[in-house]
Amino acid sequence: MKKHMALVAAGLMTASPALAQDPEAGERVWGQCRACHMIQDDDGQDIQRGGRTGPNLYNIIGSTAGTEEGFRYSASMVAAGEAGLVWDEENIVAYLADPTGFLREYLDDSSARGNMAFQLRREEQAKDMAAYLATVSPDAPEGDDEDEEES
Repeated sequence: MKKHMALVAAGLMTASPALAQDPEAGERVWGQCRACHMIQDDDGQDIQRGGRTGPNLYNIIGSTAGTEEGFRYSASMVAAGEAGLVWDEENIVAYLADPTGFLREYLDDSSARGNMAFQLRREEQAKDMAAYLATVSPDAPEGDDEDEEES
């Protein structure tokens, strides 16, 4: 897991400003995701229509991996959630680039496998998709501002 986080951090530090996250561009990339995923709010309203092969991606940012009620995840995804994997924009970008590799590194288990075979290899598209998913994650925690007091 430490190795994975170091790789993600190194990639983010070397990313060019041209790879800034653009939620509108991410929404356009959604067409590559809709075959397997949908985004449906808590009231059952479609934000993005799509398949049901993959879990609903509404409120994914800030959620624990492998816990969407009613969806059957791989044992590795459930294990990652049990090990503390909470989806944020950074690890979604890494996951989209190589889902199986991400799980293997996170779990430090060379036999770990997820159900998602699709890879979004263009870093710019993955960052844009993560930014878009943040816009449909209203319960996502805000940034880590430790100076802010609770009201």
